[in-house]
Amino acid sequence: MRRVFISAALALVAAAALAQSKPSTPEYDLTFTTVKANPITSIKNQASSGTCWAYSTISFFESEAIRLAGIKDEKDYPDFSEFFVVSHSYMDRAVKFVRLDGNLTFGAGSEADDVLHVIKDYGIVPNSEMTGMNYGTALPAQSELDAVLKAYVSAVAKNPNRTLTTAWQRGFQAILDEYLGECPETFTVNGKEYNPYTYRDAMKIVPEDYITLGSFGHQPFYSWVPLEVCDNWRWDNIYNVPLDVFMEVLDNALENGYTAAWGADVSHPGFTRNGLGIYLDTTAPKAAGSDQERWVGKEQDAKSAPVVFVEKEVSQESRMKEYDNKTITDDHGMHIFGIAKDQNGNKYYMVKNSWGKTGKYEGIWYVTENFVKAQSMDIMVHKSALTKDLKKKLGIK
Repeated sequence: MRRVFISAALALVAAAALAQSKPSTPEYDLTFTTVKANPITSIKNQASSGTCWAYSTISFFESEAIRLAGIKDEKDYPDFSEFFVVSHSYMDRAVKFVRLDGNLTFGAGSEADDVLHVIKDYGIVPNSEMTGMNYGTALPAQSELDAVLKAYVSAVAKNPNRTLTTAWQRGFQAILDEYLGECPETFTVNGKEYNPYTYRDAMKIVPEDYITLGSFGHQPFYSWVPLEVCDNWRWDNIYNVPLDVFMEVLDNALENGYTAAWGADVSHPGFTRNGLGIYLDTTAPKAAGSDQERWVGKEQDAKSAPVVFVEKEVSQESRMKEYDNKTITDDHGMHIFGIAKDQNGNKYYMVKNSWGKTGKYEGIWYVTENFVKAQSMDIMVHKSALTKDLKKKLGIK
């Protein structure tokens, strides 16, 4: 049975984005009440960069630092550098790319565990020490950098001298340094000197304490399996669990003061650019009237007439079908931090995005349970957020 939600005048931006003239989209009339919201730092804007994985996971670790250190005052919240992570990630990736003769995906995209590797191997630094904006624009614009790095490392991978020079890594790092700034070796925070490792430790972040989970039916459950996406260039494993367990872990985390770094697909038409994520059933029978009326109601009563929208049911099998058909991909990383309900009592997850203070909710998205079930690739959580049963299966105390 399909789940049916009644809301007042829900307009899907995906419908409005069709290349044809339509009346302006009416305002949404959804009212959300927060059930549980865990602390997050300010909304950031990745702008023209493919670094959502860094923004979302750094946001997650900022919330972790707040939780672990018991920080209460927002003025004391940490602001970690995303591009310290990006710079180290690009260098590690270049080395692997050359080692594999260019047979590795090379680009700006990556995934949450990449951030974990960087934090473990190189530490973290405050954003004030490395903003990554060293090339003349107010917001990230990385297309030129991405193209230059890809051309450089592709040339090296061809090994034209038949023996790699001792200069190529220095040259690659020099490009990163010119665009993103040099990675700081020491810095001062609140009058105390740190390096990236001691600052990480002062923030009480222990990389070994984090675990990434997914739910894929073609792999054995309750086992470590590779995350089979091209952006997983480090070839990290995730812990594979049934879908109901995956959702149980997420709920348990949020309800107990934790947050989750979330890898998901946002190309679905139900993920609007105005702050909603709904696993819309686009095959549901059309209501009478025009296609516009089906989505937004008649123009004259769009702000008052209730509109029915239908969500597709989700199962382990349906997820697998979408994954194999490439309608579930790892195209965006975000940060889940809370739970809310709309005026009809329907449950939503509160999601911090990295597109700036945009949309009706100024950078926050409200995403239904079915959307998370259907479109999730993985979540990263602190091991203490796992349920007791799952800890036992993993041998975690």
